[in-house]
Amino acid sequence: MKCLVTGGNVKVLGKAVHSLSRIGDELYLEPLEEGLSLRTVNSSRSAYACFLFAPLFFQQYQAAAPGQEGLRCKMLMKSFLSVFRSLAMVEKTVEKCCISLSGRSSRLVVQLHCKYGVRKTHNLSFQDCESLQAVFDPALCSHVLRAPARVFGEAVQPFSPALAEVTLGIGSGRRVILRSYLEEEADSTVKAMTTEMSIGEEDFQQLQAQEGVAITFCLKEFRGLLSFAESANLSLSIHFDVPGRPAIFAVQDSLLDGHFVLATMSESDLHSSELHRLVPPLQAPSTPHLDDFASDDIDSYMIAMETTGDSEGSRAVVPSMSLSPGCRPPSSPGPYSEDNETEPGTEPGTPPPKKFRSLFFGSILAPAHSPPGPSPVLAEDSEGEG
Repeated sequence: MKCLVTGGNVKVLGKAVHSLSRIGDELYLEPLEEGLSLRTVNSSRSAYACFLFAPLFFQQYQAAAPGQEGLRCKMLMKSFLSVFRSLAMVEKTVEKCCISLSGRSSRLVVQLHCKYGVRKTHNLSFQDCESLQAVFDPALCSHVLRAPARVFGEAVQPFSPALAEVTLGIGSGRRVILRSYLEEEADSTVKAMTTEMSIGEEDFQQLQAQEGVAITFCLKEFRGLLSFAESANLSLSIHFDVPGRPAIFAVQDSLLDGHFVLATMSESDLHSSELHRLVPPLQAPSTPHLDDFASDDIDSYMIAMETTGDSEGSRAVVPSMSLSPGCRPPSSPGPYSEDNETEPGTEPGTPPPKKFRSLFFGSILAPAHSPPGPSPVLAEDSEGEG
């Protein structure tokens, strides 16, 4: 694989890497015919992010040499991030960036061509891996919000950097409300400040949601995508269903696609009326299957499939049923499940997995009886994880 990035697109690439670094500790890089894919997932599998840069984004782009298969690799996020550590320096001094991937040397080479003939070469080690892919489909989500990224950016600016979760909902008058989510303290005498921002319907390019709907998700990851979208002057779309089902945050133009898939708090975890203080109660006719997942058989709502490409552990059993994309109607089982175990390597700032419905990334393999072959599924567990 070899590609060449020039001009302002070098900063755009660096900004995308900074956004991904807010999600996971490992970067999955995969050259495809439709463009260069950069993906990551957090340790609790509750957040996934992907950027796909189209061939036209690059001055030169070659996914694989003629007659050779495309390579897939993963590396430490901090290693790749170090190349674009200072975006101000990249913008002022870097004229072009050449990225090449060679399976023979097991090295990803990133060369920055700077002013005055200066060249900086970074040789990054990587591991071969399986393809990382989440199963989701924004078109199947019931509610859509779309607005310039600066609108959302100004709305979240007053929130404290230490705030973990934020609630997004539709209030009276079809105003979009962002409110800081805080768990009730055991000691009722402790009173924390709550911040609420309200945005009028006229500021949105698309607002397809009924009054009373609301979801709660992690603010840290959301800010990462906002930072990228604002710098690229893009609009941001938010696709979501009922609480407990993942929300999809998307940016798109002719040269790139970006998707962040974040878990949301389930309805059973919002019983403290935090949600109902934000917006009117959800109407029963519009959500006839809003279940309390704490009392349901979780196995009927999840398909958990994980394979490891380089570990000695046995492979998980792949169900023989085919998987549909995510964000299904509430009455249909989806590839999401509630993670009831606390993983020791959970990303700082990410809420406890037990309060969120983890994203289990569905395989796009044929049924289990098909001949064995490469597995384009979610990444294997990182070495040293729990």
